[in-house]
Amino acid sequence: MKTLSAFFTAIVLFLGIIAAVAPKPTLYIIGDSTVKNGSGKGQDNMWGWGSFLHEHFDTTRIHIENHAIGGRSSRTFITEGRWDKIVANLKSGDFVIMQFGHNDNSAINDSTRARGTIKGIGEEVEEIDNILTKKHEVVHSYGWYMRKYVDETKAKGAIAIVCSPVPRNSWKEGKIATSKAGHRQWAEAVAKSNGAFYVDLFGLIVPHYEAIGEEKVKTEFFTSKDNTHTNEAGAKLNVNSVVAGLKSLKGSPLIQYLKH
Repeated sequence: MKTLSAFFTAIVLFLGIIAAVAPKPTLYIIGDSTVKNGSGKGQDNMWGWGSFLHEHFDTTRIHIENHAIGGRSSRTFITEGRWDKIVANLKSGDFVIMQFGHNDNSAINDSTRARGTIKGIGEEVEEIDNILTKKHEVVHSYGWYMRKYVDETKAKGAIAIVCSPVPRNSWKEGKIATSKAGHRQWAEAVAKSNGAFYVDLFGLIVPHYEAIGEEKVKTEFFTSKDNTHTNEAGAKLNVNSVVAGLKSLKGSPLIQYLKH
C-alpha cells in the first residue's frame, strides 16, 4: 500500500510540475485606435478599450497582448507586416480578438494613408501602384482581409473572435446613427461563414449611449477632438460591453479566464 501511495503521490507531483511549466495561452488583440490609442497610456486623454481589457481577466492564467494601433485598417495591419509577426507566435489554445472597420472607408490609394478596402465581403480586387509605399499592390475587400485573420488564426489551432466596430459619436434625432449595410454587418457575416465567434460591440454599446443621452455622451465619453475617439470613461464603458459580449459566447473557452 505504501508503494502504491507513493506512486500516486509521484503522479500528482509530476502533473503539478507539468501544469506549472506549461505555457499560458495568449490573448492577442488587434485593431485600430478605438482599441488602442497611441501607446495605450492615455495621451491627450484618448483611450481605446483594449487598454483596460486585462483588468477583467485572471492574468495569472492567461497572457494578454494588445497589438492594436491607430490609423490602421484591416488591410494595412497586414501589409505593414504586423499580422505576420503575430501569426509566427500563435499557438494552439491562443485567442485573437479583432476589431477593424473605422479606417477601411478611407481612400484605397493616396499619398497620406492608402489604407482603404473594397466595400463588402466579396472576392473582387483592385490593382494599384501604391502612391504612399511606391509598391504594386492588389487590394481586396474588407471581408477578404477579415477572413484571412480568421482562417490563419484557426490554422494555428487558436480561437478567432470577430468584433464589430464600436459606434462613433454620431447622432440623428436623438439616436446613434446606423446603416443597413456596413462593416458591422460584414464582420458578422465573416464570423458566421468562417467559424469564428462574433461580438456585436455596436449593438451592445448603443443602448448605453442612448440611455445616457446625446449631450452627456458627447461631453463625458468622447474627446473633444473628433467623433471617433473615446476618453477613459468611454473606453471603460466600451470594454465592459466587450466583456459582456465575451461572456455571452456559448462554447467559448476564453470565458474560463474571465474574472467573475
